[in-house]
Amino acid sequence: MSRDGTKRPEGPAGPEAGATLAFVESPVQLLNVLEWAYADGGGDPSPEQAAGGAPGGRPSPSAPEGLGAAGLGAAGLGADGLTVVVLSPHDPMTRGQLRRMAELARDEGITVRWEDARGGAGAPLKTIGGLRGPLRRAGRIVIGDPFSRYVQLLLTLTRAQDLVVVDDGTATMEFVSQLASGEPLVRWHRRGTGRGAREMVFAPVSATARRRLTPGGDRRVEVFSSMPVEPPAGVTVTANSFAWTRARFGPPRLTRGTDLVGTSLVETGVVDLERYLEAVATLARTHGATRYFAHRRESAEKLHRVAAEIGLEVVRPELPLELIARRGPIGHTIVSFPSTVVHTLPLALSGTGVKVAVCDVDPAWLRSDASPRAQGFLSGVTGTARDAHRLRSVPAATS
Repeated sequence: MSRDGTKRPEGPAGPEAGATLAFVESPVQLLNVLEWAYADGGGDPSPEQAAGGAPGGRPSPSAPEGLGAAGLGAAGLGADGLTVVVLSPHDPMTRGQLRRMAELARDEGITVRWEDARGGAGAPLKTIGGLRGPLRRAGRIVIGDPFSRYVQLLLTLTRAQDLVVVDDGTATMEFVSQLASGEPLVRWHRRGTGRGAREMVFAPVSATARRRLTPGGDRRVEVFSSMPVEPPAGVTVTANSFAWTRARFGPPRLTRGTDLVGTSLVETGVVDLERYLEAVATLARTHGATRYFAHRRESAEKLHRVAAEIGLEVVRPELPLELIARRGPIGHTIVSFPSTVVHTLPLALSGTGVKVAVCDVDPAWLRSDASPRAQGFLSGVTGTARDAHRLRSVPAATS
């Protein structure tokens, strides 16, 4: 059923014609699809809900324990024909968080289609073949990662005139900047020229996807973001205030301590491992931190050193940190390096009294082969965090 009350014709399988098809590859992307669907459907928490969570604070019977009330009445967020396609990655922690987020999405009335899109040599062809029909019928496409080659390939198969990009963390800032300047879509931490053999082969697909993400004619492009972005002409930006998260979960119980938030800057080849561990140790001593919330991409070896050498309790969240923090217990202060959470946690924790602080990355921490854009991008992430307290970088130890 469309928003004007007319019934859409149904296709032979998958979403009905004109419905919305969303593609996600990470838990944060799925969370932001839920936030977009809530905002798109007119959801807006009352002041008491925004500060204190869902009325009564009772979880729905089918929701994971302790996650809060779910659903927008009987219809839920999927009332307008939203289907979420999970293009599952290999990483076990990411897959686990995605399965938990998929439970929440189903509780909200959203159809979730799980695709083991990387489950072997024939998996991509099987996945793309199975999605060809739904892609042709969809009237609107929502994506979480415009840099994903998988998503770029799928975009070449759709006829949809409405395209929505939801936050994939700070990468959204880079996407909007590249779209505005006409640059190829390349992740900010990618080293080299981006002209290797694989990139050259894939270049036509990437160029086509970029054109699909550029508004023009009847094609409409929306960016749903909590990041500070300056959109190019024709692109609509809708603010993500984490209204769904605030309406569904909390308020959290606050501890007296400080929590540190880990990043994958070491794993992506940006920051030197030893410098990073030195900085974590210094922050823990300075701010009295006792817990370290691990990023889902952090290596087991690094986390073992955080626990054994620094003495922090390592917490591997089963859901995106915005939901974990909103559910609580959480420290009265949260300290992070430049990352998405310095923008999102102040929104998700609005009205709770939690202070979010961001520590600059010292240029001396960067690896010699890090992308030339790394320092400028990280400084921009920190400098544009409007509701986070800015800390000076921790001095690098001399060797």
